[in-house]
Amino acid sequence: MRPVEIAVVDYGAGNLRSVAKALEYLGAEPVVTSDPSTLAKAQAIILPGQGACDSAMRELADLDLVEPVRQAIRGGVPFFGVCLGLQLLFDASEEGDVECLGILPGRVRLLDDGLKVPHMGWSSVSFQTDHPVFEGVPQESYFYFVHSYYPEPDDPGATAATASYGRTFCCAVAQGTMVATQFHPEKSGRWGLRLYENFLRFVRQRAS
Repeated sequence: MRPVEIAVVDYGAGNLRSVAKALEYLGAEPVVTSDPSTLAKAQAIILPGQGACDSAMRELADLDLVEPVRQAIRGGVPFFGVCLGLQLLFDASEEGDVECLGILPGRVRLLDDGLKVPHMGWSSVSFQTDHPVFEGVPQESYFYFVHSYYPEPDDPGATAATASYGRTFCCAVAQGTMVATQFHPEKSGRWGLRLYENFLRFVRQRAS
């Protein structure tokens, strides 16, 4: 079976190596890159990230990656966003009051319920919709979170999964070839690897 060629976007937001190692373990050939032309040729793209939306958007702009990422998603290239890579999909963020990629209508908001932030640790996830990337993952499986902000879609139907920390919040979206999670699959053991495995199978099926 031909390995899947995946571009892991390097925009200085960290967490790149753990994502790449998880993909390599599953038989993919990830290329960690900040080159727009590499994104244009990739079979799939993963946008990982830890950090702040405002600095991340500045870095994406400085690297001329904003439009290539937008075009890839809108053009149907299989896409997986992780943590910050989910938040950046929305119109804007309270974190730095910054405009984001604008793929999904909505805003990223601070977890402001008097609880300690960041929300760090394992939380159960309730899947709200079927998608090939979620196949075989049981309801209320636990995944690992590290975040202080959460996405709030304008359309509640855009939420593909929820978790709770003080409030119930959107922790995943899944539309067509685009999937993104607030939690870190690469740090989430068996079920996190299952999500990446499903994503790779999804990419192979589209490429065949």
